Amino acid sequence: MVRYILMMYITLVPAILAGIVVMIWCKLPVLKALSKPVDFGRNFADGKRIFGDNKTWKGILGYVLFNMIFSVLWGLVLGNGTLRDLDFFYQQHDNTFLYNLLTGFLLGLGYSLFELPNSFLKRRIDVTPGKTKKGFWKVFFVCLDQADSVFGVALVVWLFYPLGIGLYLLYVLVGSLTHLFLNMMLYFMRLRKNMF
Repeated sequence: MVRYILMMYITLVPAILAGIVVMIWCKLPVLKALSKPVDFGRNFADGKRIFGDNKTWKGILGYVLFNMIFSVLWGLVLGNGTLRDLDFFYQQHDNTFLYNLLTGFLLGLGYSLFELPNSFLKRRIDVTPGKTKKGFWKVFFVCLDQADSVFGVALVVWLFYPLGIGLYLLYVLVGSLTHLFLNMMLYFMRLRKNMF
């Protein structure tokens, strides 16, 4: 169990680093044209926004771009040594530049796309973007906010290594707790508006 958790962290170093850098990236005054919402400001059939203003093309580009960069760099750091053997991505595949670009691209896509259903659900029940409700809904969305992107990145890992449902769910649990910790850290660093 401890070995698997260690492997999870080693495998997701690029996604963790990319998630932190994207917070900074989205605040930088570059590529402002891409700061447009993914839903183009359109409403769903119920008259409410599809995803809201916080899900932007710049954010998706950032997740994909920085996951690719960090996956390539992490592949160079790991090389062919002992740590490489603890990365799920290299259990059945070689550590190559193109392979790392592919896994980075998919990690970024999985991370960003799996956040969208959560935003869609929040708009349906009138949760203001970047905010949360009180009571049950607050607890539900705090948990979902930590887990949504982890479902995506763990699924990408599963594409390249046969995790099985038990290990996949462990990945989601450990990843969600890590995501919660990182959000708290980013909040105290003033890179996030809300802790949860």
